[in-house]
Amino acid sequence: MTNHEIPAEDLALYALGTLTPEEQARITAHLETCTSCRTELMKLRGDAALLGLSAQRVTPPARARQRLFGEISRTPSMTKLPVRTGSPLWQITFPTVAALVLVIFAIWLVGENGVLRHELDAARMDAVRQSASVDQATQVLETLRAAGAQRVTLVASQSKPQPQAQTIYQRDKGRLVLVASNLEAIPQNKTYELWILPANGGAPIPAGTFQPDARGNASLVLPQIPAGVEAKGFAVTVEPQGGSATPTMPIKMLGTTG
Repeated sequence: MTNHEIPAEDLALYALGTLTPEEQARITAHLETCTSCRTELMKLRGDAALLGLSAQRVTPPARARQRLFGEISRTPSMTKLPVRTGSPLWQITFPTVAALVLVIFAIWLVGENGVLRHELDAARMDAVRQSASVDQATQVLETLRAAGAQRVTLVASQSKPQPQAQTIYQRDKGRLVLVASNLEAIPQNKTYELWILPANGGAPIPAGTFQPDARGNASLVLPQIPAGVEAKGFAVTVEPQGGSATPTMPIKMLGTTG
């Protein structure tokens, strides 16, 4: 994608359906003649599918109920047998044997109940994790489609193809999404870090770190940032692995809202 006229971040937004009708139409026309871009679009849509926007309902296993009724159907009647002189021994002791069978089955049922409780607890924990993933995915989509969100593109000069990054910032909810392309490779012990430049002239606020892939593409999704900060722009620097509390010069990318 780096050598095509459609930036990677625009293709990602196209996959999510968040561009204007004119931009959507422009990229659609380009995709008709560009195999590479169509392949990239399929990969982006595959990644989006992993967000999992629905959680499965948790249904407790029904094995204990099925096994209980199965055992009952196979257990002989407990009707008392008549005892006659010279009757075989098994006829005299059959009620006792049947009672022992039921006792053994009751013990098994208690153990099976414990297994079911464990499985149900595990299913509930899985539902909680899925719910958290759904909530994050919903926040991402709300941020990308928010009408009042700030959209700022960060660029670097004297570099071909030109590195680009677009931030989508929802100030009132403290939500931010960054999509970047054509980024330069950096050492393994280094990382890119995004900074919010407050409109009141305060110190830059760290907004999360990110690493580019082999094609120079990267993203930063819903980092932990304070809500309500009015931004006059954003900047990107290269920092030690794990990020820094203050930016290290030089600034690699810069974008302003004005």
